[in-house]
Amino acid sequence: MSQADFLTHPFPEPQALDGLDMSGPGRFVNRELSWLAFNWRVLEEAENPRVPLLERLRFLSISAGNLDEFYTVRVAGLRELAIAGNTTPAADGLTPSEQLVLINEDARALMLSQQRVLSDLLAEMEAEGIDVLAREELTPQDKTFLADYFLNHVFAVLSPLAIDPAHPFPFIPNTGYALALQLERKSDKRPLQALLPIPGQIDRFVSLPGQGTRFLPLEELLVEQIGTLFPGYRLTAHFEFQVLRDSDLEVEDEAEDLVREFEVALKRRRRGEVVRMLHSAGAPERLKSVIMRELNVMHSEVIEIDGMIGLADLGKLVLDSRPDLLWPTFTPRVPERVTDFEGDMFAAIRQKDMLLHHPYETFEMVIRFLQQAARDPNVVAIKQTLYRTSKRSPIVEALCEAAEDGKSVTALVELKARFDEAANIHQSRRLERAGAHVVYGFIDLKTHAKISTVVRREGDELVTYTHYGTGNYHPITAKIYTDLSLFTCDPKLGRDATKVFNFLSGYAEPEELDNLAISPTTLKPRLLEMIANEAEHAAAGRPAEIWAKMNALIDSEVIDALYAASQAGVKISLVIRGICGLRPGVAGLSENIRVKSIIGRFLEHSRIVCFGNGKGLPHKKARVFISSADWMGRNLNRRVETLVEIENPTVKSQITSQVMAANLADVAQSWVMAPDGKFVRPEVPEGDFAFNCHRFFMENPSLSGRGSAGASDVPQLTHTED
Repeated sequence: MSQADFLTHPFPEPQALDGLDMSGPGRFVNRELSWLAFNWRVLEEAENPRVPLLERLRFLSISAGNLDEFYTVRVAGLRELAIAGNTTPAADGLTPSEQLVLINEDARALMLSQQRVLSDLLAEMEAEGIDVLAREELTPQDKTFLADYFLNHVFAVLSPLAIDPAHPFPFIPNTGYALALQLERKSDKRPLQALLPIPGQIDRFVSLPGQGTRFLPLEELLVEQIGTLFPGYRLTAHFEFQVLRDSDLEVEDEAEDLVREFEVALKRRRRGEVVRMLHSAGAPERLKSVIMRELNVMHSEVIEIDGMIGLADLGKLVLDSRPDLLWPTFTPRVPERVTDFEGDMFAAIRQKDMLLHHPYETFEMVIRFLQQAARDPNVVAIKQTLYRTSKRSPIVEALCEAAEDGKSVTALVELKARFDEAANIHQSRRLERAGAHVVYGFIDLKTHAKISTVVRREGDELVTYTHYGTGNYHPITAKIYTDLSLFTCDPKLGRDATKVFNFLSGYAEPEELDNLAISPTTLKPRLLEMIANEAEHAAAGRPAEIWAKMNALIDSEVIDALYAASQAGVKISLVIRGICGLRPGVAGLSENIRVKSIIGRFLEHSRIVCFGNGKGLPHKKARVFISSADWMGRNLNRRVETLVEIENPTVKSQITSQVMAANLADVAQSWVMAPDGKFVRPEVPEGDFAFNCHRFFMENPSLSGRGSAGASDVPQLTHTED
């Protein structure tokens, strides 16, 4: 029995941590270092032999993209604090400057490992007939092809620029690349320094004709064609570099036109200060110094890479043409209940509440819910939050169709959804043109809640159908993110949703909600109250247990409440995919808490919390909640979020005995957190069955989506083996 199996394995023996002041900041793990530890786990999936080769390349690409974003947001913020002389410590006691030193050390080690993993993967890809070439490996035929390709597909987009007083230093955007060139005129050996920005509009990897699958990185093509760009010059030295810029937006609190203010802020982001410069090995010191001076970067912010720059682009080499090197195809299911009602979402929801588990049940049901609402003559009103969605969003299309048909449509568009601000401005303008009422919520609070309501005339009544989600209304990410969708026509849940929309559009804080708790007012107090109640059950000798699943746990008040509950005897099992600031399994502090992280084929994204309520878990009298919020200060204090209590017996059983039980039982994809904050993947002996929750969900339909299923029909936790 593996210690990663939290469903059946007993809690481990607690450990004493030498020198830990359990009332001091050492009881918390640093947020930034915990995030880096998560990204190490992502990178290690790129080395997992059980993962198909090109999927491993994808994990490497994700790890690199994650690290880029971490620098442009988190490191940029710490850097700003450190430059301003701010010495305020984080919850774990580290000042901004101290954190930057530790981040720099760990991130550099991570980047070295990424290059090592890339080298291994490229060797394996070569064995499978996929070659990523260097210039030296090109044949005469390749060079002939590339000369033509360069002139027809690349040349016109390039802007080579000399570096001298007559030419201003070019702007390199965030995540942008450039070639730095040291040249010599052939006629008189006069030196020339130049930059060649590499446009993001051109494919990073050029596909070569001939036998096998072969690619040449774009930067290699540019070096090969320097003679075309600089006729009469010889290349004497060169290197590539990439810049990352501060990408956090600053918006004036009193902005009269929020959309215009965000458009201006987006331009500022593009020109934010450089927080990291990566460059390839062998850079001439003088040329590098010129570029560093022009970009205003310090030596501590410059990192030399002996290998490829910009590994986030490797995702472009994950080839659909090689299904033998990808995960087996998986087609999300249409719930039996919806099929039983011939696709009619409203009829299926009327029968009883329905909880869908994405991506195993198709997100198309959420889209269908809104499309049917748009076309249904009995629907009078639709209200929708939009935090993130796709560029050509079918949800926005449905809302526009409904508005154009004369229905009352209200869309809450969150402009502050990081890196989706421009897309959301575009969507809001489309909605306004269609006649929808678009609101932007609060300047000082992000609206992160995932709610949709449809008001339908049925006989003499108006019935509200409501969707609450744990993820975004994004049909593309919904194919790889695991999230929950609750569909209900329960009047209490409909009234609560309407009150939240009134809060968002009219700023009138709801005085009373029947079922819902919301940030920033009642969600955190509800959580703290429920944790304290569980501690009281333990103190009274009753079964006391908490199961929770989320992306991040950082809020110090919630962590202290969990510590107190553990000390009272509450058994707490946590599935935290990413950042975790809590130390589990520490004697005298958290001996009854254990934490694991699941990293696998799908990205765990749903937020769930279950309280035994004096009965233990799983139990029909447990209290079960789904949420849009992670347990972080930003979610609990600075966002509008929802915590929805599940009361339908079948849905409650589905969450405790199917969704949470499978996550807790997972062994194949689980990493267990130690008291020192490190995560370890327990070894699975060769030939042993390792339960994989993703595999289980792919093979078993969600309980409430099955036509005739009841609370007692939970499937056994098993799946087929390879």
